[in-house]
Amino acid sequence: MTTDILDLVAQRKSKGEPFALATVVRTLDVTAAKAGAKALIGQDGSISEGWIGGGCARAAVLKAARQAMIDGKPRLVSIQPGDLLAEQGVAPGEDRNGIVFANNSCPSQGTMDVFVEPILPRPTLMILGASPIAVALADLASAMGFLVIVSAARDDLGKFAQTERKIEGFQSPRLDARQAYVVVSTQGAGDRAALKAAAAMEARYVAFVGSRRKAAKLRDELAGEGVSRARLEAIKAPAGLDIGAITTEEIALSIVTEMIAVRRSDRATLILAQEAAPAQ
Repeated sequence: MTTDILDLVAQRKSKGEPFALATVVRTLDVTAAKAGAKALIGQDGSISEGWIGGGCARAAVLKAARQAMIDGKPRLVSIQPGDLLAEQGVAPGEDRNGIVFANNSCPSQGTMDVFVEPILPRPTLMILGASPIAVALADLASAMGFLVIVSAARDDLGKFAQTERKIEGFQSPRLDARQAYVVVSTQGAGDRAALKAAAAMEARYVAFVGSRRKAAKLRDELAGEGVSRARLEAIKAPAGLDIGAITTEEIALSIVTEMIAVRRSDRATLILAQEAAPAQ
């Protein structure tokens, strides 16, 4: 069974499907599942393959898996009988030092610790534009594990030799907002069209390579055309962390560093299309 599960893990990873792998790492007293038992949990929060015990353990593990697939962080779930939880001074559902405690209400009254690991697709970086910074950003982000998509004029797409996906013109493809990052780096070549396309995308991070003054002017122009002011204001400008960057490569590094900080931060906020879509 373990070999079959690991084969399925590899298959799902290759398809870019988000899921979680739950592994029983420790048991005490009588439990239905033993250490080493594994299960795959799909994005809908249900077990698709494997087994980690009955209903006494399943609910807490599935809840932890759903949360892990949202924030990308693994969890250790310790399922214990109520009297043991009380002795430790913890309540069911409490998270202490990275351990989520749950009550085992089964007659067996055993203890089972389950490690829940989210397996998420590679983060996607959507670059609009073909400036020298855009080219450097594509190379660096790819090296840092991002799936890079470039949207630019046809004649400019050849600048991105190693990019995995290229789109002609400034478009707003459907992205997984939880794993998407968008950077506009046109530097005068189609700024307004690219920024308008970026404002229509759902992403964790949307930024514009340009000065605050230029970004403010473009926001005002696009807002006048009916693009959502809130979506425009959510676009960070200038892009990147302030590391004193001067060269093209240094600016690209500052942007990738900021994206990684957003990716790893609990405070990162999804820019979701909860309001009306921008006018086209």
